Amino acid sequence: MNIERKVKSLALSLGFDRVGITDAAPFQRDEEAATRRVMDGLMDGLPWYTEERVHRMNRPELLLEGACSVISMAANYNTGTPQPATEKPRGKVARYAWGRDYHNVIKARLRRFARELPDVVEQPVRTRFFVDDGPMNDRAAAERSGVGWFGKNTNILTPTHGSWVFLAQVITDLELKPDPPLKKTCGECIRCIPACPTNAIVAPYVIDNRKCISFLTIELRGPIPRQLRPLMGDWVFGCDICQDVCPVNRKAVLSSEPDFNKRHDFDAPDLIPLLDLDDEAFRKRFEGSPIRRAKREGLQRNVCVALGNIGDPVAVPALMNALDSDSPLVRSHAAWALGQIGGDEARTALKRALNYEEDRDVREEIADAIP
Repeated sequence: MNIERKVKSLALSLGFDRVGITDAAPFQRDEEAATRRVMDGLMDGLPWYTEERVHRMNRPELLLEGACSVISMAANYNTGTPQPATEKPRGKVARYAWGRDYHNVIKARLRRFARELPDVVEQPVRTRFFVDDGPMNDRAAAERSGVGWFGKNTNILTPTHGSWVFLAQVITDLELKPDPPLKKTCGECIRCIPACPTNAIVAPYVIDNRKCISFLTIELRGPIPRQLRPLMGDWVFGCDICQDVCPVNRKAVLSSEPDFNKRHDFDAPDLIPLLDLDDEAFRKRFEGSPIRRAKREGLQRNVCVALGNIGDPVAVPALMNALDSDSPLVRSHAAWALGQIGGDEARTALKRALNYEEDRDVREEIADAIP
């Protein structure tokens, strides 16, 4: 068995589903494209995503001195379709967040990979690994190594697992023979582009981050722009629409990783009880879950928007209580939701709240919500 096969066998034995190898040359095309997106303002809202970071993330030799190769891996998280909604107002959560936090699961595998690699190749090895939370262009590496190809929704698509994969990269000083990129493409298919309700896919392979529901529900810390709220539907953490409509995902293999299985009702959470959570209850309920990234304030903001879009009057009492939240952000979005649902009870609550609300921005939201 040659050294490349040994490396790949180790990765597969640790639970990764696809493995490819590329060299450590700069991802020049991807650096230029990402720089243009930054300059065009499409990455606004992510202050850490700068031209300097783009330069660094596309040059493996800056991330590991003496870098020769990048080992690209993908782990399948496709655990099936969500359960049908019940009579309760329920939200939607992106599939990757149904189970345990993938950062912890994948990093544990990578630590073992790095620990065992020297014995497998029978020589000292230096490595540095990434799971999409560091300055490494994981999608560029996955494409060039043949793990998958770029979809027009900017996700990496694999022949066997579709886009339901977590990507991981190991930069190493090992000299390995690169794999060729796949020849597959999306062809003429553009189903993901018109399917995006906020029109975030502004062109094939180009996302306007400011409109993406995943950004709005996770990364954005302030108010969600009012013109986008009605377009977000019942998504409260992330979004899978562009993946759900992708033909490549129809025959994607199911994952066998127990840690990615659904926990609690995380695929379609009962929304109203989430408005009652304090910080301690939030931490306990979402312990070990990616959903914690939204923080309690952000999740409750998202819940208000989802309840407003669902429009079920059963949510009015909970939204009325949310008008007394300790968070101005939650109060303002609760007011918007009550305005969307309407009715005498909601109108009375909004007028009453306007009498004692002191925050200027919240007062504006309340006033605009009153018919």
